[in-house]
Amino acid sequence: MATVKMTTEMFKEKIFNYEDHKEWQFNGERPILIDFYADWCAPCKMIAPILEELSEDFKDQVDIYKVNTESEQELSAVFGIRSIPSLLFVPKEGLPKLQAGAMHKQGLTELIKTELLNES
Repeated sequence: MATVKMTTEMFKEKIFNYEDHKEWQFNGERPILIDFYADWCAPCKMIAPILEELSEDFKDQVDIYKVNTESEQELSAVFGIRSIPSLLFVPKEGLPKLQAGAMHKQGLTELIKTELLNES
């Protein structure tokens, strides 16, 4: 499974409809990692292949999406994205956590395991 580009409408349908609910209510089937990026961003381009690898490594456990901050400004604003890349870790239980900045594969793997899969 490759990373999938997500739109604001997809987010509201599959993950959380922030227009209908004020309190966080996750609607997804599996934990999610969302990469907020822009096409012109060099660090974003640097982590893109890593995220593709991770989408394969965790294909049966975690869904990985990409959100273009230029075309999906509403969704970016909902999460207060101020720098890119920013990664949003959305566990099945609990609140999402935002991590700003590019990371190496090992660091991302560890965060996926601890934040999304509850492994220590």
